[in-house]
Amino acid sequence: MRPRLDYSNAAPGVYDAMDALDQYLAASSLDRRLLYLVQLRASQLNGCAYCIDMHWKDLRAAEETEQRLYALDAWRECPWYSEREQAALAWTEAVTFIATGHASDAVHDQVWRHFNATELADLTLAIATINAWNRLSIAARLTPGTYKPALAAATAT
Repeated sequence: MRPRLDYSNAAPGVYDAMDALDQYLAASSLDRRLLYLVQLRASQLNGCAYCIDMHWKDLRAAEETEQRLYALDAWRECPWYSEREQAALAWTEAVTFIATGHASDAVHDQVWRHFNATELADLTLAIATINAWNRLSIAARLTPGTYKPALAAATAT
């Protein structure tokens, strides 16, 4: 597969707008590892190879275990995720697949037990943002494998 579109040259404002969302999320109420976990799960659901590579590396740089990463697509059947993480992952799936389930009351009630209003707003924005990034990346056919996580880059220098 070859790349189709270079947003930074064609329309730099696209990345500027998306980066503003990422900057908000970086300073949000969400724990960085939970944010990366949600980003990885949504990217798996959307089949975005570039973002899967990116967020897997982000999680490894944040010292996430291989066991939890390998099992993420079967998180409901594994004991390695906290109730809060399970609620966030269920909400991620509901919001990512919004057209098929419209984020059911049952999933909302589950996530509401573990997140306050600010956290739920931030979580929902995080899910919406990674879904937008996935769509941009898939449409452009960004090539996976070149991403270097910021945490690892910061410690290497």
